[in-house]
Amino acid sequence: MAKLVLIRHGQSEWNLSNQFTGWVDVDLSEEGVEQAKNAGRAIKKAGLEFDYAYTSVLKRAIKTLHYALEESDQIWVPETKTWRLNERHYGALQGQNKQEAADKFGADQVHTWRRSYDVLPPLLDASDEGSAAQDRRYSNLDPKLIPGGENLKVTLERVMPLWEDEIAPKLLDGKNIIIAAHGNSLRALSKYIEEISDDDIINLEMATGQPVVYDFDEKLNVLGKEKY
Repeated sequence: MAKLVLIRHGQSEWNLSNQFTGWVDVDLSEEGVEQAKNAGRAIKKAGLEFDYAYTSVLKRAIKTLHYALEESDQIWVPETKTWRLNERHYGALQGQNKQEAADKFGADQVHTWRRSYDVLPPLLDASDEGSAAQDRRYSNLDPKLIPGGENLKVTLERVMPLWEDEIAPKLLDGKNIIIAAHGNSLRALSKYIEEISDDDIINLEMATGQPVVYDFDEKLNVLGKEKY
């Protein structure tokens, strides 16, 4: 049986300040560092061993992966960084304080932008200095792939090629995988893995720094799910 472990990055500096983060490359807070280390200790205690590791190209996820692997004595595990695991892009909301956005646009509207499956946030123009189109780490991507804003549906659509081309084949081969990423890219993966409906996915939360472990059979049917 193959195992897949998902970890949402530890608390970031913008989680702490209640700002929309998205693709902005914000670092972990001190508490986030400790959460990531605790995740690694939990992994070690549970005896979880990995063959491959995946993360996004954003340092809060990368550092979470490294802390977790280091604390579980697995820092050597082969690692892939990919934009496909980035947090959902919050468009023009990125950098805004969530409460101030609620005061400006209305709490119901902001809640819809944050939690709905298929409603897009206000989009960020590619010419904006904060656009990912201006970021060197995405310079090799087709500009059409760089979003100006995403909902969970779009996030799932860009995560799925990674699942189908790399992660699922490795799991089918009996390999154990750890993914350290973001609340919404992991919610998107969980939606697919658990076959969660569009309506019910709104209720799924990913706690920062908590390992979520899936057990699969030889056909990638979920046999069990545990949290550590």
